[in-house]
Amino acid sequence: MRAHLLLLLSLLFATACKEPAPPPSRSSAAKHFLGNAADGKLHVYFLDVGQGDSALIVSPEGRTILVDVGPPSAVNHLVNRLPELLSSRLDLVVLTHPALDHYGSLDAVQKIADPRRLLEPQLPEAPSDYDELLTAIGSQGVEIFSPAPNPSQPRELMRLPLSKGVELTVLWPRAPSEPLVKSQDTKAAQRAHHEANSIVLRLTYGKTSVLLMGDARAETEAALLKHGVELNSTLLKVGAHGADYATTAEFLQKVSPRAAVISVGADNEFRRPDAPLLARLQAARARTFRTDQYGEVHAVSDGTQFVLTTQKLAQGEPPNIQHVITTEGEDPALVVPSPPPVPAVTPEPVKEAPTKTVSAKAEDSTNPPRLGKVVDIDSLGTPTERGSRTEKKAPEAGGEKYYASRRRELFHKANCRSVRQIAPENLVTYNSREEAMRVKKPANDCKP
Repeated sequence: MRAHLLLLLSLLFATACKEPAPPPSRSSAAKHFLGNAADGKLHVYFLDVGQGDSALIVSPEGRTILVDVGPPSAVNHLVNRLPELLSSRLDLVVLTHPALDHYGSLDAVQKIADPRRLLEPQLPEAPSDYDELLTAIGSQGVEIFSPAPNPSQPRELMRLPLSKGVELTVLWPRAPSEPLVKSQDTKAAQRAHHEANSIVLRLTYGKTSVLLMGDARAETEAALLKHGVELNSTLLKVGAHGADYATTAEFLQKVSPRAAVISVGADNEFRRPDAPLLARLQAARARTFRTDQYGEVHAVSDGTQFVLTTQKLAQGEPPNIQHVITTEGEDPALVVPSPPPVPAVTPEPVKEAPTKTVSAKAEDSTNPPRLGKVVDIDSLGTPTERGSRTEKKAPEAGGEKYYASRRRELFHKANCRSVRQIAPENLVTYNSREEAMRVKKPANDCKP
């Protein structure tokens, strides 16, 4: 099987400059993507999929990677949200491990986002429905591969260049050159084994970086520390939904994150995140964002700092707050810049918001990760060839009008930035708040 994967990767390199003809089984139905064209910045959307995981990466040049696809219960949310964020079909889906809360919406994602390729760890004893799902996805023309090392450099890391200066490195697993991690959990041995060998990714852009841990456990962290790979990261996507058996103090000391995101469902049956884990993050001085409290978390990097905005506000936070995480200085603080101007709307001048700054340590260039195998995930055309969309402007504010998308249950004020993301054909106008309340719910971002 590994030889087959190596042959597949060789074929991918050989065809790096041309797009293969789609097989007859691929649907030719047009996909409706509503996202904006690439803006030269790195975007990471930590999607709110309940008790599960899903994060969308959009590179400065428009390459797209979806890391996990959430549980089956997230299908409706992803079917509505992904077209709003994508300007063309997905370049890559990464399934970190065969757990239903990470792959449960794959079939729907394949239909709506039409991914070109899929990376998965090829772990033993995967659920039968998982194997059947991959077989069906492969029959639709999606190229499936696993993080097998380069035979000539078996101890080096696989890296996937996304754009100029942007790279996604696979830190784990490293089979067959390195044995899979053995979990210490004997009660749920198979599940724990899959978690311990989740695909772990480190995304870098300039001085900024994101470490995505999947459901990796303490045993995985110990293996990464033993191998001495670069872990220092501006943002940490916390492993195992904030379980106490992951994200150890030793690991946090090495990562030194300035902010952490926990993907977790409200009132989940596991009662995650665990209190000891939250205490460790606080001791590490990492600003923590939980999707059950903040909803979707959007991180944007210009290569020198991250700006985080959240779907929901914490108690006491002013509207339009942005959490700016810099790469200079040692002491964490918070920064809240004033809201950006909205085109075609002339409200009263916005007062300068109070400012708060979160600092981050700069990338440690003295101990770079060992990089080996390069996999070209964008051999199927440039962003221009794949098409782009011009930026949409918000409609003019006419009195007490409110706006919503036909595809979503929330309505917004006229000057809300979310209005700019609504496609013209989906835009609905309400002449009063009472009219909007009869069929929609008020959005948390602009609080209409």
